[in-house]
Amino acid sequence: MEREGIIKFEARHVEGPLPASLKAAAADVLAWREIFTRLGLVGQAAYRYEGAGFGNISARVGPFPGGLGARAFLITGTQTGGRHCMDLGGLSLVRRYELARGVVHSEGEITPSSESMTHGALYDLGPHIRFVVHAHCPEIWRAARTLRLPITAPQIAYGTPQMALEIQRMARTRLNQGVLVMGGHQDGVLAFGRSAEETSSALLTTLAAVYATSYQQSGHLCRMG
Repeated sequence: MEREGIIKFEARHVEGPLPASLKAAAADVLAWREIFTRLGLVGQAAYRYEGAGFGNISARVGPFPGGLGARAFLITGTQTGGRHCMDLGGLSLVRRYELARGVVHSEGEITPSSESMTHGALYDLGPHIRFVVHAHCPEIWRAARTLRLPITAPQIAYGTPQMALEIQRMARTRLNQGVLVMGGHQDGVLAFGRSAEETSSALLTTLAAVYATSYQQSGHLCRMG
């Protein structure tokens, strides 16, 4: 299995504190990070992925709508899954991203998540997309075909320009559900939408559909994992 959390783009990062004006966007990111950490969809554990952190969350920031490759967003920093207390210092502001060249321009006290280019590709799908969650959910990942979810090609690695371009290719026909599965990234699931609430609801509703399907097939439902 490919190791989690390895940055595969060129990070052009300016180190320094982020402005307090980003606290409102940070509050949404950190609130949902707490929820998804408690659910095991984001975080870090010794028994998962060789102890590496997994999952990340981002939110668009102004100015809106922003041009392609320049739709700025606030995202959890790389390998912060194990932090029990987070503030603005644990987030990074991605100003620009060059998907074809594999370059991310960011600032903050920490470098951005290894999935930053993937988040940028989703934001480039339309200015209405304002929130993205990259979760690790074995249940959804295994049931992707049963649920008829879009699945990226298995040979495409996470965090690469190829993944960003694959998502944009799929967007032409198959990304209207707000949830997709990363075929080449074990347990990787992406959810996106117009708000934190819409995005998170899409992810949790999909997980509920997995459990409902399991019950319909077996006549009982036991705790998974």
